[in-house]
Amino acid sequence: MTHASGIHHITAIASDPKTNYDFYTKLLGLRFIKKTVNFDDPSTYHFYFGDKVGSPGTILTFFPYPGTPQGRPGLGQAVEVTFAIPKTAFSFWLDRFHQKGIQYQGPEDRFGDKVLRISDPDGLMLEFVGVDDLPSENVWTTDEISADVAIRGFHSVTLWVQGYEKTAALLNEHLGFHAVGNEESRFRFTTGKKGLGQTVDLRCLPEIWSGAPGAGTIHHVAWRIGGDKEEGHVRAALARQGLNLTPVIDRNYFHSVYFREPNGVLFELATDNPGFAVDEPVDTLGQDLKLPAQYEQHREAIVAVLPPLE
Repeated sequence: MTHASGIHHITAIASDPKTNYDFYTKLLGLRFIKKTVNFDDPSTYHFYFGDKVGSPGTILTFFPYPGTPQGRPGLGQAVEVTFAIPKTAFSFWLDRFHQKGIQYQGPEDRFGDKVLRISDPDGLMLEFVGVDDLPSENVWTTDEISADVAIRGFHSVTLWVQGYEKTAALLNEHLGFHAVGNEESRFRFTTGKKGLGQTVDLRCLPEIWSGAPGAGTIHHVAWRIGGDKEEGHVRAALARQGLNLTPVIDRNYFHSVYFREPNGVLFELATDNPGFAVDEPVDTLGQDLKLPAQYEQHREAIVAVLPPLE
């Protein structure tokens, strides 16, 4: 059976575009790999951050809506984004957050790993886990963040759910994950493969509130599918389970299928190709505003309403 192969990207909601851009590029040192607009609302940016080339498993994206109220993390949402850093980089990030005035929690122990937690300016929960044997190719560096300490991509994502069994079954049967253990309310699943984004945690929290969308919340989690043929196989298998899925949608940089898993978290299947170099060279990723073809004729009007980032 064809399965997904880990996390492709995670998309969240932000408020101020420049604050979001500065935090992820300047503080965390991610590469700004694509500046485009929301397919459904071209008056709103869609930002993509990742490694040097925007590899699947490294891509964090945002819809920044200026002035949008803060959301409420809760049931039916992905809530915690966990980055993978080299184990030897832990002290660097502790010192960096302290020097930059960023409040942090931890380190705490989780499944034998040390975990450090911060929040972004909108309250999105971000975690850092030290990992051995991380990929060394396509690492993005800055003047302040060298390759030996840089964020490599995703370690995992955590979903908050009322009951984990049905979500666990979907992860196992269709997305290639299997259970490896639990600590209290946290149940861990992994593909068993090396690489980025191969882990997902389910936090079973039946007594808490439902999530509400807004700034600082995750919109969806996208799972990596090799190509169109494989995506078709997985989509068909999910449809046989009675899930309500969208048709395949061309998002320029990947082909997408959206659906809600049994606990209400919005999932996406996303292909590896065409990739982010389809409309600009790797060397200049993120420098120019790239518009979906249907909006190109309105470029002047769109640019006029988008706030500057510099």
